[in-house]
Parts: sequence; C-alpha cells; structure tokens
Amino acid sequence: MPTPELVGLALLGALAWLWYDSVHVREIGIRAAKAACRADELQLLDDTVAIASLSLARDDEGRLRLRRAYGFDYSDTGDNRRRGSLVMLGEEVLVINTGPRLVVTKPTLH
Repeated sequence: MPTPELVGLALLGALAWLWYDSVHVREIGIRAAKAACRADELQLLDDTVAIASLSLARDDEGRLRLRRAYGFDYSDTGDNRRRGSLVMLGEEVLVINTGPRLVVTKPTLH
C-alpha cells in the first residue's frame, strides 16, 4: 500500500478512536454530574453535559492525557437554569462545580 493511503487509514483510525473515547468519557461525565446534583439536591437539566474545551495535560504519573471540560445546566429551585461545569483528565473526574447558591433560612424571632 502506498504511503498516502497508510497515512489516511491511520488518520481515520485516530479519529474513530477519538470519537469512541469522547463518547465513553462523556458518559462518565454525565454520571458524575447526575451524582453531584443528586448529592446537592439539585436537578440536572437535559440529563447531559456539553464539551466546552479539549486539551492535552499530564496526569500525576506524567502520562499525557486528554483534558476535557464540560458544561451542564442544573436547577436549584425547579424554575431556574444555572450553569455548572466539570473537568476530566482521561476518565478521571477532577472538578465538579455547581457554583454558589442562595440559601434562604427562616429568621428566628426573639
């Protein structure tokens, strides 16, 4: 096989791997966002996360991994929409941010 065809096949293989890996890691991110929302008594809206950025980063062992940042929407009252985010390095969830929320407490009367 000539070189251009081999390069084309290698490129197609790399793109197929990136697509498969991205779908797999996104599913892990969705499960992590659902668990974080459930723990904080929030409602994950649309039951999904959306990719915000993709870059290369090194893990604790110095290996090069894909670092993905995702955004998602959640509601804390049921009638609003707030923005959260999560960052993953490979298949590991690094950070989940649901941001500050207003907490209303009943005033005590003295």
